[in-house]
Amino acid sequence: MLETINLSGKKILVLGYALTGKSVTNFLLEQGAIVTVNDRGDLEEDPSVPLFIEKGVRFVTGEHPIGLLDENFDFIIKNPGIPYHIPFVTEAVERGIQIITDVELAYWFSAAPFIGITGSNGKTTTTKLIYDILHHFHAKHVFLAGNIGIPALDVIEKATDQDDIVIELSSFQLNGTQKFKPAIAVLTNIYDSHLDYHGTKKAYIAAKMQLIQNLTSNEYLVYNADQVFLFDLIARNKAKKIPFAVENVTVEIKENGAYLENSSLYYQGEKIIDIEDIHIPGKHNLENILAAIAVAKIKEIPNEIINETIENYQGMPHRIQPIAKSNNRVFYNDSKATNMTATTTALKSFSEPIVYIGGGLDRGNTFDDLIPYLDNVKSAYLYGETKEKMRESFAKAGVPTIELFDDLEAATTAAYHTATAGDKILFSPACASWDQFKNFEIRGDLFIQTVNQLIKQFPYK
Repeated sequence: MLETINLSGKKILVLGYALTGKSVTNFLLEQGAIVTVNDRGDLEEDPSVPLFIEKGVRFVTGEHPIGLLDENFDFIIKNPGIPYHIPFVTEAVERGIQIITDVELAYWFSAAPFIGITGSNGKTTTTKLIYDILHHFHAKHVFLAGNIGIPALDVIEKATDQDDIVIELSSFQLNGTQKFKPAIAVLTNIYDSHLDYHGTKKAYIAAKMQLIQNLTSNEYLVYNADQVFLFDLIARNKAKKIPFAVENVTVEIKENGAYLENSSLYYQGEKIIDIEDIHIPGKHNLENILAAIAVAKIKEIPNEIINETIENYQGMPHRIQPIAKSNNRVFYNDSKATNMTATTTALKSFSEPIVYIGGGLDRGNTFDDLIPYLDNVKSAYLYGETKEKMRESFAKAGVPTIELFDDLEAATTAAYHTATAGDKILFSPACASWDQFKNFEIRGDLFIQTVNQLIKQFPYK
């Protein structure tokens, strides 16, 4: 918590409503601020709007009028999803108006320290696993927040200085931070991502680095030592550095961090868990687990608590999620794989034969980028708008069996009846869901439901 923060009577613009905007508006009212909300959408049907209007909030909707900036706001709290390159935000920056996100505001007022997690991939899994371990140890003293779907401002009013807030942070959120400083910062990895928002890879990396910009020797930085380029980015940081690695395991990492050795995960020479006891597949998940182990050890959580939590962890819904096992056939729901990059991660997670199910919205691309990762695919069951395009790419890769279907249920049913002992049946669409489903969650739920019905009706012999 920062000292002498007083928002009473301050004129504040909330830019963008939605879940975060509502949380910010409510918090600012409690602090006595004078609040204006600006959203380019139509909020007439939102039941929360008239309630806020009764409390004195002004709403400006339908557009982002530049003239609104003439009202001399003390600062702007911007929805993370609104890019900085839109004219309204650009003009605000040129006028020198302070722009922050809700994460920064939450830091100003939070009595509880933050454990902040960011990265291009794996941050949700890592965040949830860290939370689960801490919750298992002391349930009443840990809270979950951030990009995982829980506004930080909704949490800080509950958490005390004896608690921890485990917060997932996107580059969008971090871009609007200034003084934010977690007690423990976690960098899972950095790849090219969100360049349409940030403009360049350099700007994207700079946003990620805002997680660690204020760290001192009193804080910790947990980072992925398999990404050697991170060393230069963190070299001058004063935090206590705790590396984790799956491949680049050096003597220094064994002495100071978390690592993979001989099919087990270790922390500073101490074995924590065997890989065979982990239920979420893939190298990327080993990295996520190692990061969580490092945080848990910093927090002095007993090994048995760490081990038990990891062993019971089944992954995030719709992310290479093991959903069923029947007579040595394991089914995985990866409905959140709405692009080829995500599906590539899933395919690389298995060395066993894969029965693949995929397809969905046609965005005009081919699927040739998947070809190098299809060696283990013994059969493919494709559906939706992209089925023909996917067949072309899978055929180029030499996948022995390729069948096409109109919908997911038919494709899943065919895959089920042809799977043999030892197979991994993987639903990882590589496409958005919108050709047949409202969202990837509904799509994944249907896959799970279909598999469970098939196991019940046609049990493997």
